[in-house]
Amino acid sequence: MADTLTPLQRSAAMRAVKSRNTSPELRVRRAAHALGLRYRLHGKDLPGKPDLVFAARRLAVFVHGCFWHGHTCVRGARMPATNAAYWSAKIARNVARDAAATLALSGAGWRPVIIWECETREPAALARIIATRLADPPPN
Repeated sequence: MADTLTPLQRSAAMRAVKSRNTSPELRVRRAAHALGLRYRLHGKDLPGKPDLVFAARRLAVFVHGCFWHGHTCVRGARMPATNAAYWSAKIARNVARDAAATLALSGAGWRPVIIWECETREPAALARIIATRLADPPPN
């Protein structure tokens, strides 16, 4: 199936895709704030530039888009029909970069947490996810 947009229109659409302050990220921020959690945004000094940083807990939260980061849900598993080789390589690079950032954070004593876009759709479920994943781990 051919692309229905002209190259100029496709370029404009792709340019509009944001990496910060996305809808899923804003939903996670609102839910965390409602739970009384305070955080810094986009930790530039940490590997992978986490979306939310809880410095006192040494916790780094990434809010990943299912398509862009290769999640196994329905939306993440869907591949574009056009230019499939490019997209599979692009998503594979994203997954590898995410794994490297997670490993680097763990090595530096931080606890990385990933919240997927599909988990942000239902506010009550998102609040439960945040409460459980951001809870302090049991001491060793």
